[in-house]
Amino acid sequence: MKIVLAEKVSSATVDVFAAESGWQVVTHDQIKNGLAAELVDADALVVRSAVQADDALMAAAPKLRVIGRAGVGVDNIDADAATRRGIIVMNTPGANAVAVAELTIGLMLALGRKLPQANTSMHAGRWEKKSLQGVELRGKKLGILGLGRIGLEVARRARVFGMEIIGHDPYVSAAIARENGIRLVTADELFREADYLTLHVGLTPQTTGIVNQKTIATMKKGVRIINCARGELIVEADLAEALMSGQVAGAALDVFMQEPPKDSPFFALDNVILTPHVAGSTAEAQEAVGVQIALQVREYLKFGVVQNAVNMTSLTHEEYLQLAPYMNVAERLGRFLAESVTGNLESIHLTYTGRLAEAKTELIRNSAIKGVLLHSESVNRINAATVAEERGIRIHEEKEDAVSGGAGSVLTITLHALGGKAQASATVLHGKHPRLLSCDGIDIEAPLEGTLIYMRNRDVPGVIGRIGTILGEYNVNIANFALGRSEKSADGKPVIALAVVQADGEVTQTVLDALLAVDAITEARFVRLGDA
Repeated sequence: MKIVLAEKVSSATVDVFAAESGWQVVTHDQIKNGLAAELVDADALVVRSAVQADDALMAAAPKLRVIGRAGVGVDNIDADAATRRGIIVMNTPGANAVAVAELTIGLMLALGRKLPQANTSMHAGRWEKKSLQGVELRGKKLGILGLGRIGLEVARRARVFGMEIIGHDPYVSAAIARENGIRLVTADELFREADYLTLHVGLTPQTTGIVNQKTIATMKKGVRIINCARGELIVEADLAEALMSGQVAGAALDVFMQEPPKDSPFFALDNVILTPHVAGSTAEAQEAVGVQIALQVREYLKFGVVQNAVNMTSLTHEEYLQLAPYMNVAERLGRFLAESVTGNLESIHLTYTGRLAEAKTELIRNSAIKGVLLHSESVNRINAATVAEERGIRIHEEKEDAVSGGAGSVLTITLHALGGKAQASATVLHGKHPRLLSCDGIDIEAPLEGTLIYMRNRDVPGVIGRIGTILGEYNVNIANFALGRSEKSADGKPVIALAVVQADGEVTQTVLDALLAVDAITEARFVRLGDA
């Protein structure tokens, strides 16, 4: 085996490969004639973030079986090209979770005990005990937004300090929350109740700017906010204003909208702790990601064991071409349903009907889970089932032979949550077009692409006209308008109607609010699915 370590890694990382008899290890400083030339006979490539592992580089590596990324982000690796070439791509999610959690706790302590101010005054030769009286973590309520690996690590450490822990994450089960001493609440409750608020969610349209003037106004006066996740989660001007007014007693920020920040409103505020995106930058974390990827690559090369892969591996090229449209429709259907249920997700049930039931459905299943959990932490077609299991979400699958309505293959996804269930079916038309077939038992055919507005309404006259008028007023063009009606009631009249509108133009919460103002419309939401 030949392993190429294209970037600098720890000696412990090299040792994992060097311990294998007959394996050749080429480190970054031994590459003399260019990386492409070194990869001609390589079995594995290990990178960090600087090397661009694109299709051209892979074309120069006919024997390459695996690319390992010592870290989480894989933007520098063309995973689709790797999949087409049969190359597995792995990363190391969670390796820095402890580092980030520890800094989060450290920042909470520093905020409560005014450690930066104490340090500054002492270095200036001042002894200012009275002005530096702090507050304890004990007995305070910690609100954790996002209960992935890092959020749970924070919770485990905060319990030791005697804090009461509340959390919000619709993609973690109640059982996992209970095991970690976390009381699950809604996002609104989290903001209202927290003495300390720490953010550990990924960046999505739903979480962008989630800490803003409106949400800050609902928080306790004197709340302290910590962000070691993404700078875009906070509207910085709104937080700065709240820090100056005293609504927010203090903030600790490791991430920013612009990095490095320039002319930041936080520079002049002494109740803000600023660190330069170092939450995961510990010697232990940096070594851990290197050793972890080395172990994963070694296990794959020796035994075929796949861990933390970000692409698919168990299909021939022909099988991939056949199943790729159904992986696509599965992910889109999962995304479409993801926000249809209230309360924490308990299980995902998938039914494959027709020819689809005869296929290798593992990656279709994982694509569906990926779609459902898209707004959670990093999840892909390989690790989706593992992430669901970690979160206590049960996965059920069944296969049926018969297909009704003429579709050759149909996928049905049912989500069960504490607040109820949601179900939808879809297929692929003409080999490439994802198509919704039904929703919550009501037949409704609509494209699963672009921006979709989903509405549920009482089946009374005038609703369709009002929808068209409102969308026109907000300059939202209707590309497709699909309707469905429920079974008739005892008096022979349909009770509920559904509408799925494919829209051109920007759909905002303001548009949804206008639709919901129509008395007959009981539900309205939108989802962006992109091109097919």
